[in-house]
Amino acid sequence: MKADRLVATLMLLQTRRKVTCAELAAELEISERTARRDLEALSAAGIPVYSQPGRNGGWALLGGARTDLSGLTADEARAMFIVAGPAAAATPELKAALRKLVRALPEPFRESAQTAAQSIVIDPGGWGKSGRAFRPKHLDALQACVAGAEKVRLGYSDRTGKTSTRDVHPLGLVVKGSTWYLVAGTDAGQRTFRVGRITSCELLGEPCDRPPDFDLGEAWERIAANIEEMRSPHHVDAIVDADVVNILRWLFDKQLTVLTAEPDADGRFPVRVGGHHVEQIAGQLAGFGDRVTVTGPAEARAHLAKLGAELVASYAQ
Repeated sequence: MKADRLVATLMLLQTRRKVTCAELAAELEISERTARRDLEALSAAGIPVYSQPGRNGGWALLGGARTDLSGLTADEARAMFIVAGPAAAATPELKAALRKLVRALPEPFRESAQTAAQSIVIDPGGWGKSGRAFRPKHLDALQACVAGAEKVRLGYSDRTGKTSTRDVHPLGLVVKGSTWYLVAGTDAGQRTFRVGRITSCELLGEPCDRPPDFDLGEAWERIAANIEEMRSPHHVDAIVDADVVNILRWLFDKQLTVLTAEPDADGRFPVRVGGHHVEQIAGQLAGFGDRVTVTGPAEARAHLAKLGAELVASYAQ
């Protein structure tokens, strides 16, 4: 995981006077090219990491070897934790390293660094389809707002194109597949905004009202569950062969629910598939033939019978 490597790289830079890409690559068991990219990523994020050319050169942390992070400015500390923060499934080692780094920061920086570390979640699966990577125009400004816990005024265009302006308290950012979302507090409660639909972003110079018990990961799980439910207003029930279950998981992802942990006496599993339309779901299941037996609802079975009759009429010799 890249975030693990970045934290490990920073720790090595603090405990050693200087490291080369070759030394870093050997230590972390990565290629020299990857080691160089990680060092450049830290530097680009605002961490005071610089390279020294020449025979005895290498990469060093500004100011030489240190055992703490007291040489970092507030902005640099937040930048470091934003780099390490996009790890929704962070390992225990990474979480422990982040806790140690937070304790090493000067007192005025600790709260903002912790906020930055918790300000981004990456949810790698798209909403049923993949898309090209796209970095929204105002993403960098929103990351700074979240890390700095500063209230912001958004210009926003909804899915119909209707525009509005609202003042929000940014709580965190989530990337779902290739789409970024802002989770924010508003006068009407917690809301989610697609960052790509944000048309303007104005800092208000006021502190963000962040609930003390807010957890971005837990909040996104609830939001994602609600969205998945809205995407699946209809369901089809079926009994399927065991070797089809994983194929259906790949095809339907979270819209598939396997209803029992163990197969029935015939070695088959009951499943439920969600989707926008019953006929659409039935049509997708039709290609599995008798390896999938749809049990309901009645309209799904009727649609399959109609498809079967049409296929027989078209292909019967």
